[in-house]
Amino acid sequence: MSLQWTFIAGFLYFEIFLIVLMLVPLFSAKKWYNFFRSRFFQIFHEKTAIYFYGWAGVLCLFLFDSIREMMKYSHSSVAGHVHLASDLKGSVKLFRAQRNFYITSFSIFLAFVIRRLVVMIIYQYELEIKTTKLMIAVEDKVKKYKTTVNSLNTEQENTLEVCKTTKNKLELVESSLEEQKSRVKELEEEATMWRLKYEELKNTIDGHGDN
Repeated sequence: MSLQWTFIAGFLYFEIFLIVLMLVPLFSAKKWYNFFRSRFFQIFHEKTAIYFYGWAGVLCLFLFDSIREMMKYSHSSVAGHVHLASDLKGSVKLFRAQRNFYITSFSIFLAFVIRRLVVMIIYQYELEIKTTKLMIAVEDKVKKYKTTVNSLNTEQENTLEVCKTTKNKLELVESSLEEQKSRVKELEEEATMWRLKYEELKNTIDGHGDN
């Protein structure tokens, strides 16, 4: 394996290791977020898209080269079996071209997978932060509502107590008024009785005077 294909194969192994590391719950989303937002990572952050698509373009060039080699040696093997040694050599080169094709294809595919995982991890942690802030805000509002409801309940209880006291006072006033009415009625009856006695006595006196 030549140097460039050794490097691409090593990059493929690194991608596999990185994906496994991201999928295994060894580091939380917060730690990954802090790493991606760290000063070291920010050096490459502004030109990440350029580096990514540039490296993807290089891998695509190697992919096209491996496809060209596959087509070249597949045609040479179909042409005929002239010599066993040359045929074996062509088969080995075809195998290497196919191997390089698979290595490059998986490297390109996993590069996009890693990019997507990084974006999802960042979004996940930002969503957790927003959810936490929202929960805190909701809890504060619930506490305020509870305080308001408690104060309203207290005011309602005080109002009910005042109403109850006022009702008792009104009942006392009504009872006193009824007593006064009864007293006035008794006085009226007594006055009527004395008036009748007075008229009876007056009539008696007038009758004796006429005799």
